[in-house]
Amino acid sequence: MMFAGVLMLVSGVLGILNGIAGIAKDDVYGRIGDYTYSFNLTAWGWIHLVIGVLVALVGWGLLKGADWARGAGIGLAALYIVEYFMFLPYAPVWSVISIGIGVFVIWSLTTAPLRSGTR
Repeated sequence: MMFAGVLMLVSGVLGILNGIAGIAKDDVYGRIGDYTYSFNLTAWGWIHLVIGVLVALVGWGLLKGADWARGAGIGLAALYIVEYFMFLPYAPVWSVISIGIGVFVIWSLTTAPLRSGTR
């Protein structure tokens, strides 16, 4: 669970920084033509900021051993993967890396043994 917690905490902080960059300056990301999931780049900044905060908080919860954090981490990692799949045309390399991180988080949380004393 520590692996997933560290990945989520670091990814969340990077998502926060990514979001702030998108909100502060609208030309940080590449411009694309027609795209089904096209949003205003400032909107993408807010999406990254909000999800980044949530990911960092759940990562912190995992590192502290909170019972709620395991399920929340799996659900949030799935949302994180969908977010970066939709963001793929704007930052392809970073999106693929982020999708991989999300997959590792889900793998880590689903294969980690339950703590003793829990059902």
